[in-house]
Amino acid sequence: MSEASKIGRTIYVTGLRNQHAVENQAVELLERQVGRLENYPEMVERMKQHIEESRTQAQRIEELLSGLGESHSALKDTVMSFMGNMAALAHTPASDEVVKNSFANYAFEHYEIASYKSLLTLAEAVGHSAASSPLHQSLREEEMMAEWIEQHLAPTTLKFLKLSEAGRKAGV
Repeated sequence: MSEASKIGRTIYVTGLRNQHAVENQAVELLERQVGRLENYPEMVERMKQHIEESRTQAQRIEELLSGLGESHSALKDTVMSFMGNMAALAHTPASDEVVKNSFANYAFEHYEIASYKSLLTLAEAVGHSAASSPLHQSLREEEMMAEWIEQHLAPTTLKFLKLSEAGRKAGV
């Protein structure tokens, strides 16, 4: 293997490990939020679905790494899971927690979309054709979640407003 090929493979494997950790962060972040959304059942349902998608995405990445004779980084996974918990807690005291979480989730989904697009580019560059289908599947799932959030930003904001005006607990 040439030096350039070794460097490309190293960058690709690092990207896979990073995305595995990001998927763990997503699970932690969404699980924390789901537990606080009693006034938003449609959001709870979709977030629970995406938690399972994120777990499956992490599994796909583990399989890709294994196929390369590599494994995920337990340290990165732990750090990112901790960061997911901290991020979820950051909006907890806000009266408009649900709205702020929607903004953050929308941005997070786009981060993941960019990451999967980059991983697809790297997989092609290093000749890891086995990665195309699983990475495209994960990319589609992230795009669908981002689209769902976008479609529900206005309804979520209006529901928050309506609950607030009625003097009801509107943040969660």
